[in-house]
Amino acid sequence: MQKTALVFGATGLVGSDLVNKLAENDIYEKVKVFNRKKQHYTNSKIVEIQIDYDKIEEYIHEFKGHDAFCCLGTTLRKAGSKEKFFIIDHDLPVKIAKICSTNDVGTYVVISSIGANANSSNYYLRAKGLMELHIQEIDFEQLAFVRPSMLLGSRKEFRFGELIGKLFMIPINYLLIGKLNKYKAIHSTIVAKAMIQIANMPMDKLFFESNELAVIAKTEN
Repeated sequence: MQKTALVFGATGLVGSDLVNKLAENDIYEKVKVFNRKKQHYTNSKIVEIQIDYDKIEEYIHEFKGHDAFCCLGTTLRKAGSKEKFFIIDHDLPVKIAKICSTNDVGTYVVISSIGANANSSNYYLRAKGLMELHIQEIDFEQLAFVRPSMLLGSRKEFRFGELIGKLFMIPINYLLIGKLNKYKAIHSTIVAKAMIQIANMPMDKLFFESNELAVIAKTEN
């Protein structure tokens, strides 16, 4: 049976790669993409739904499929305030999870962050950790959080801090071995491939670090 995928945050770095990979994958016959602004996809498998996330309850009937992928995320600087950041990186992924669970979506795969911890003194990491914690309270057949390190790839928006991070991380990537392996920078396409693999394999764990994503992405469905 071919499946229907749901993608939230499809215009971001990983999300855009994920949509393309899902559309190429024979496991999926339909890819439902929820965007604030129309992207006008040309692939016939992609069904785009323009959504107002401030009125998410109006779209409950659209949250139906087999595998849901949440790639929503922003930065404190772009959000403009801690409150707005928390809405995007915590509240929305949790709300989407609740709706998908109610609609019997079996699998939920969420992008979090390396170092996510509900007790962290870092606001960004604490918000991610709380998101993970609260989604775990929701019932799914399969649930997974991917925790990539520094993301590589061509982002549509410019992030100065990310650029500085890349300039620092890329030269030392080969030095990060052993316990430091999970801190290696990882390309967005690898994360996207791994997310699809994770959604279609038996899971005995909740969290997947960057080094694990790199290994999983190399396997075949």
